Amino acid sequence: MTSTLTPPDTATASPSNGSTTLGTVLVTGGSSGLGAATVAAVLAAGGTPLVLDLTPPAGDVAYAQVDLSDPRAAEAAVRDIVEANGGRLDGVLTAAGIDFPAPLDGIDGPTWERIVMVNLFGTAAVARAALPYLKASHGRIVTVASTLGIKAVGDATAYCASKFGVVGFTRSLAAETAGQIGVTLLIPGGMHTHFFDERDAQYKPGADAVLNKPEDTAAAVVFALSQPAGCEVRELVVASSVETSWP
Repeated sequence: MTSTLTPPDTATASPSNGSTTLGTVLVTGGSSGLGAATVAAVLAAGGTPLVLDLTPPAGDVAYAQVDLSDPRAAEAAVRDIVEANGGRLDGVLTAAGIDFPAPLDGIDGPTWERIVMVNLFGTAAVARAALPYLKASHGRIVTVASTLGIKAVGDATAYCASKFGVVGFTRSLAAETAGQIGVTLLIPGGMHTHFFDERDAQYKPGADAVLNKPEDTAAAVVFALSQPAGCEVRELVVASSVETSWP
């Protein structure tokens, strides 16, 4: 599909508090959850966020509408939004992700495949399109896996397959691009977001579940994106101290 570009009304100003400027940071899934929290954190750190999502972000930031289950559309959207906003890219966060928990024989093929396409193929497509820009700026990419990318549970075959895939993809990308760009694998636990809203009741966190704030995980993303040249944060696990899927 063709992406729809929405530029911000004004350019992001440099911070007046002396904080490190992150430059231009592309965030997939930047309209909600961890993505939206990271957009806010990038702005607070003096950076300029660019958002790829199906729905517009709440703030005044550059935005392109795209279905990340379509890898070619995802690649085109990356190029379009970067070129429309100065042609430079310093960082990427691949926060977009979906899940529809169900037993393997209780989920239809197209739904199962869409989960993998968005979570894994979308991540790879965005990284592929961003690489020339990141190599030019010696920038950084943070991919988002999950604690269910290192620990498998039932009724999550598509989600675990996609997130295990993100783990392998990111570790390989880090080896491939060592010395050229920074690559960080983020493994977050459950967070207070709308991610669980449309699930059947049995798959929603209980009323007593202790989850992380997305803002706290976003702070870890900014930390990874802010490292000096030559210093790599290769992997980050960020979870509640009582996260049930870790370790």
